[in-house]
Amino acid sequence: EIFNDVKLDGVVTLVDAKHARLHLDEVKPEGYVNEAVEQIAYADRIIVNKTDLVGEPELASVMQRIKTINSMAHMKRTKYGKVDLDYVLGIGGFDLERIESSVNEEEKEDREGHDDHHHGHDCHDHHNEHEHEHEHEHHHSHDHTHDPGVGSVSIVCEGDLDLEKANMWLGALLYQRNEDIYRMKGILSVQDMDERFVFQGVHEIFEGSPDRLWRKDETRTNKIVFIGKNLNREELEMGFRACLI
Repeated sequence: EIFNDVKLDGVVTLVDAKHARLHLDEVKPEGYVNEAVEQIAYADRIIVNKTDLVGEPELASVMQRIKTINSMAHMKRTKYGKVDLDYVLGIGGFDLERIESSVNEEEKEDREGHDDHHHGHDCHDHHNEHEHEHEHEHHHSHDHTHDPGVGSVSIVCEGDLDLEKANMWLGALLYQRNEDIYRMKGILSVQDMDERFVFQGVHEIFEGSPDRLWRKDETRTNKIVFIGKNLNREELEMGFRACLI
């Protein structure tokens, strides 16, 4: 009966700024995931507490470490756990209509241009069966961690997608890698659709629906963010490109 009255609003993770690196860098036996890293990976909001116990350089290092794991989550610094109630309630972390804010948080992180990010820029040319040439420009992806652990990968690309191909690709990806892909969110430009298509997935659970109309002055750009472990940027990018018209 309780399921009729409550819902999962979002995931909030509290990080101890003083001891975070100790736990995040802890080496686990092969086949096991670092629990501290996993909790950050799932988060919609991250509260970095005890900021008064560390210096600014150490705090900046901790926050950057968190961003390499989950660049979509919004972070807030605090002391003594003091935070406005509005920050931890009404998050809407699993609401499709709020996906844009999460994806834009990732894009904002990309624009800051941290040195440890891998940036690849590629123009994708494709000829369809009618021999019309389409240029998909500004295709780039960002791999936010160089180790095989937990991190995030984003793909941003102009051009329209074949929705059936995209559904098949994402479905197969989540089925085969459901333990590795913790969360994913995205905004897609679908062929013959005037609305943006938004989607999200948690492990093998996937949902999506049409969103607002594309504006006339707006470039139809696809944006996808994956958070998980052992993510292969090239593999994800190749699978996505295969869905372009």
